[in-house]
Amino acid sequence: MNPTARLLRGSGDTGSRLVLTRTFRAPINDVWASLTEPERTARWFGPWKGRPGAGNTIQVQMVHEDQTPWMDMRIDACEPPRRLACSSTDDYGIWRLEALLTESDGTTTLEFVQHLQGEENLGEIGPGWEYYLDMLVASRDGSPTPDFDDYFPATKAYFDGLTAEPER
Repeated sequence: MNPTARLLRGSGDTGSRLVLTRTFRAPINDVWASLTEPERTARWFGPWKGRPGAGNTIQVQMVHEDQTPWMDMRIDACEPPRRLACSSTDDYGIWRLEALLTESDGTTTLEFVQHLQGEENLGEIGPGWEYYLDMLVASRDGSPTPDFDDYFPATKAYFDGLTAEPER
């Protein structure tokens, strides 16, 4: 498992962003559906329930986490099929997430962004996002489901190292 994440440092109010990218030989609308339809998100992240749309709060089940908890997730922006921004707060802090999609010549690129409060804990956060995005890939192409043990602690040092290096 080779990590794909980059740490982009902003200035002023923009802060740092953890950015992970995946590409799919599929139309943008199909990839968008994998990110937004509950029966499809259930295949790689977890199902959700509630009323979709910007400004609404939905409940998302974290099926790959201990005790498969449900969590509230606010939809901050929904611009089909190009941008979805969500946020949540839990015991670990504020999660501000964004999925940005672009399509060119039948290939769709997903840029997954976590807007960070600070750069600490990347060694715990980053491997999880790599795992979930590889679960998304597997759910779409039928490849074997990844094992989280291949991600953590194996890639922890990579993510910890992002904070010590110039922007990547």
